[in-house]
Amino acid sequence: MRIAQVAPLTEAVPPKFYGGTERVVHWLTEELVALGHDVTLFASGDSQTSAKLEATWPKALRLDGAVRDPNALHIVMLERVRRLCDQEKFDFLHFHLDYYPWSLFMRQPTPFVTTLHGRLDLPEHQPLFDTFSDLPVISISSAQRRPLPQANFVATIHHGLPENLLTPKPVKQEYLAMLGRIAPEKGVDRAIRIATRCGIPLKIAAKVDRVDQEYYDQIICPLINRNPLVEYIGEISDREKSDFLSGAMCLLVPIDWPEPFGLVMIEAMACGTPVIAQNRASVPEIVEDGLTGFIVEDETSAVAAVGRLSQLSRPAIRQRFEARFTARRMALEYLATYRSLMEVTAPRIKLVSSAE
Repeated sequence: MRIAQVAPLTEAVPPKFYGGTERVVHWLTEELVALGHDVTLFASGDSQTSAKLEATWPKALRLDGAVRDPNALHIVMLERVRRLCDQEKFDFLHFHLDYYPWSLFMRQPTPFVTTLHGRLDLPEHQPLFDTFSDLPVISISSAQRRPLPQANFVATIHHGLPENLLTPKPVKQEYLAMLGRIAPEKGVDRAIRIATRCGIPLKIAAKVDRVDQEYYDQIICPLINRNPLVEYIGEISDREKSDFLSGAMCLLVPIDWPEPFGLVMIEAMACGTPVIAQNRASVPEIVEDGLTGFIVEDETSAVAAVGRLSQLSRPAIRQRFEARFTARRMALEYLATYRSLMEVTAPRIKLVSSAE
């Protein structure tokens, strides 16, 4: 199958550091190539891929300070995809750009689908999905769907990562961990209070986006500086995550927003590390309470859950990761969805009998 994967230009594929969507696109693309498909990846020029790379811009936009209007470059990329469709270069298009492609690509014959990677509970999403209610979309969790019953969800496909990208390491577990980015909805302040109440060190490996810099400077940084139990490591790469997560007693995910998936949770599971997560959005779909971690309602129950971590088996957590959250499983589910949508859109040949 000739497949186009269309990624955001914000980060390289895969990203150098943080970048959940671009990492998932990379893992999916590599698996599709490994399964024998002809894949073209539309992404920034500093991307690394086994597929054919169509580079709209030489560098990831987050790393290119000269770019002030990223929408302009995404429109250029979409037009390039459309022109190649006119040349019948693809059997199927898979977009990871939210709603940007819809108005253009609903007017051309190549079948396509969009994976929605973000939150869908904002008021402005209602008229958007009312207008495009027929276009096929994929959710990354069942919880993500709840605000939009009118949307044409054709599948829910949980993220997966390469089976051996992150693995358990034989190190002593001496701290609690947070991983990802620092933002109000991620609950870093709650994680600090949980660790403090437990009397256990907390290591925070996370990026700070420009939009969250003031929040970090005014709220989080003073909490870190005043607490000898807390260490801020900063942003880390995939190469560093196995050691970081394997050395953690658990990963804390005290979120307070409708996070559609939460990639850090399956990264922890890949290392056999339990997850203690707030009962929000997709968490109950990912964490198996009492097996791969604990689902909690507040800080007090999170502190109690830390005291029960010895009840969990780290090898069993790794086994559940292998059963549920590998990139190969993800790719096979996407392929099944592609084929289903291609059958729906395939032209029907009318058989005319000799009597007609």
